[in-house]
Amino acid sequence: MNKKKFISIANDVVNLEIKALQKLKKNINSSFAEAVKQIAKCQSKVVLCGVGKSGLIASKIAATLSSVGTPSFYLSASDSSHGDLGSLTKKDVLILISYSGQTNELKNIIRYANRNKIFLIGVVSKKDSILYKASDIKLLIPQTKEAEGIIPTASTTSQLALGDALAIAAMQYKKFSKLDFKQLHPAGSLGAQLKSVEDIMLTGNKIPFVNENLKMKHALKILSKKKIGIINIQKKKKITSGIITDGQIRRFNQKKINLHSINVKEIMTKNPISIEKNELAAKALSLMNSKKITSLCVHEGKKKFKTIGAVHIHNILNSNIS
Repeated sequence: MNKKKFISIANDVVNLEIKALQKLKKNINSSFAEAVKQIAKCQSKVVLCGVGKSGLIASKIAATLSSVGTPSFYLSASDSSHGDLGSLTKKDVLILISYSGQTNELKNIIRYANRNKIFLIGVVSKKDSILYKASDIKLLIPQTKEAEGIIPTASTTSQLALGDALAIAAMQYKKFSKLDFKQLHPAGSLGAQLKSVEDIMLTGNKIPFVNENLKMKHALKILSKKKIGIINIQKKKKITSGIITDGQIRRFNQKKINLHSINVKEIMTKNPISIEKNELAAKALSLMNSKKITSLCVHEGKKKFKTIGAVHIHNILNSNIS
């Protein structure tokens, strides 16, 4: 078998799955909206269960739901009949995923859910199945051709896509924000990209705050001591009126201007750019790049000229934010 044949097989499989997704898209209706509301309003846990490949899809959807603010877990169909049905409560929402809807391992779960009035959402492809008939909300996955006619490929892709759609729709219904998302993803590269300015900014004694009437000879000593490349200039009531950076100092030195006898307000950059503390650090980096600067003042709420911190480009890069 040559390379062209392998590529042809790949294209055939992908095309099968694309057609399956196109069918699924046409089949999404008001039942989907009802399922989203039921998931979002669940007072306990959303429990997912399936058998075989559908079970693997159920496990992934449970993980996705949990990561976007809907507490969820995967229930093993085989273990459920050996005591694990006890993990289900009447306040849970149960989502069963099965292509045929007739799988033996699911029958005990369906009976238990119906007997105990546990809300059941069925993700199934056959209307004449036990699962379809027993479900409170029926989400029909259109029947479609599988790879080699029998291998679960197009059907499982449709199941996964529907699960992702449910998770994202529930997330938006609950107004689950990026800040909420950050709380659940504190580690790794994703966690780094979700860090806020507040997470990495310098505060307190680390920031050199000076009065705008201070002589530059004193300001230079402070700038050298703090080693963050910026001085925050303030007037009365601790209102920021400007900043001086080490880059400015270098440029004045190149012009051989004697800075020691003048006040900081004479050379400061007025109305410095400031960013709100809850903004993403990635946004701060983008702002620095667009303005061609290396540091920002940080404020809280709408108090733009009330500086509470400072962020330098090194703080961002050292946090693996790009």
